[in-house]
Formats: sequence, C-alpha cells, structure tokens
Amino acid sequence: MARIAASVYTSHVPAIGVAIDQGRTAEPYWQPLFKGYEFSREWMKRSAPDVIFLVYNDHATAFSLDMIPTFAIGTAAEFAPADEGYGARPVPKVIGHPELAAHIAQSVIQDDFDLTIVNKMDVDHGLTVPLSLMCGQPPLSDFKWPCPVIPFAVNVVQYPVPSGRRCFMLGQAVRRAIESYDEPLNVHIWGTGGMSHQLQGARAGLINKAFDTDFLDRLIADPEGLSRMPHIDYVREAGSEGIELVMWFIARGAMGDVDGGAAPTVRHRFYHVPASNTAVGHLILENH
Repeated sequence: MARIAASVYTSHVPAIGVAIDQGRTAEPYWQPLFKGYEFSREWMKRSAPDVIFLVYNDHATAFSLDMIPTFAIGTAAEFAPADEGYGARPVPKVIGHPELAAHIAQSVIQDDFDLTIVNKMDVDHGLTVPLSLMCGQPPLSDFKWPCPVIPFAVNVVQYPVPSGRRCFMLGQAVRRAIESYDEPLNVHIWGTGGMSHQLQGARAGLINKAFDTDFLDRLIADPEGLSRMPHIDYVREAGSEGIELVMWFIARGAMGDVDGGAAPTVRHRFYHVPASNTAVGHLILENH
C-alpha cells in the first residue's frame, strides 16, 4: 500500500520566487533565507518521494470571486505555471498523478468531506515556490520537477474559510485515503502558506515572532489542540494573511502519531524574518 513518509511545512512568499527566477539568492538580503533550505534540498534527494500531495491556496488565478471552492483537488495529468500578471514563472509544468488523485477524491468524499474536483487549472506561486525551495531550480537539461504533484487548493482568501480543526480532520481522511491505495508509493504531504504577515491596512507589515515560534512548537507537540484555535486569534496575532496557517493542519493531521502511532521525527526546523513582508517558517517531520 501507499504510505505517507513525511510532511513538509513552508511559507510560499511570491518574492522568494522572484529572487530565485532573477538569480538573486546569494544577495545579502536573501542569502540567509535560502541557506535555511539547503538541508531540505539534500533531504529531498535522499527521501525521493514518488508523489507529493501539496496543500496551498490559489491567489485569484485558477479561481476568482465567481467561484470559490473551499477544498479543491487537482486530478489532471499536468498543470501549467500560472500567469499572475507579470508572466508565468520560468519553472517546469507540474505533472499530476490522476490515478492517486481520483482515489483520494473518492475516498475523502465517501469519508464525508466535500471536495471540488478540478480537471484543468493553472497553479500559481502558492504551489511553485515551495517546489523551488525544496527541489531547487531544475536545470534546462532536465527541466522537470523530481516527481508528480497532486495540487490541493484551500480557500483562505475569501471568508468564510475552513477552521483549523476541519483541516486537521481532513488530513486524517487524506491519510486513510492514501494508505488504502493499492500501490507501494512513498508519498509526501506538504502544508504551505504563512507565517505571520499582513499585506494591507494599518497593520501592513505585521510580523509576530512569538506567535510563530509558539505555533511551530505546538504543531509538533499538540497539533490537535492547536487546531482548535479560533480564526480571530490568527487575525489578531498573525495578521490577516496569517490565516493561511490552517492549511498546515491538513499535512499535520495526515501524520501517523495523530491516530496512535509514534511521534514523528523533527528532521529540520527553520524560521526567518523577513522575506519581503512575511515571516518564513519551515518544518520537516518524518513518520516512523
């Protein structure tokens, strides 16, 4: 059967993608951030996932105010990088895994979670920046990501947005779905977005290191309890865009310790401010 070998958590700041694409990663401003992902890129080569289930939020590219799915799973064979107003990022198209995606959709919907099934969509920086951070920029001689990716988009842009508790329970359903897939796949599940940041209004530029550090501590040690944090706490403490952190609970809820297994191994933890106007958090947890 397939199994979830690890979960990855990372911010997906669009300016990080610009720095990579323009060759600015060694500049004094950006170098400390990218240094924090050096271990992660080597770890990715060693762990060699067969598929990545990548949880992210769309930024009004695939979806707009005309149609706002709470949870949407990409079931296509491939997904093109989106043009977010300044041209598509110069990164490879994302190759999907339609068979596993369809199986997850079937299983999760039968497990009482409503998903929107998306057979065609472009993917924006919310998905491609984490891939760039974790995998590096693929060379032109082998211009592809290292494995198929199943995009899983969550609405954290337009209220009402799902609760952390709902996302945590969904992660448990995703784990059950993956473990019932009859092929020995090594699967990673990634939660992206956050950490504390606000992009507009009187508090634009807000970063709360104490909140972010505590969130990482509790995500490791008490994810179920942390998942019960109300939305207002995210907005007050982490800024209006800090609500993106609820997506991390899908990845955390999919780990084995949540249902009685051994505690995961913390393989890597990193935190850095600022990246543009955002606090960057990163965590790798391995299942036993």
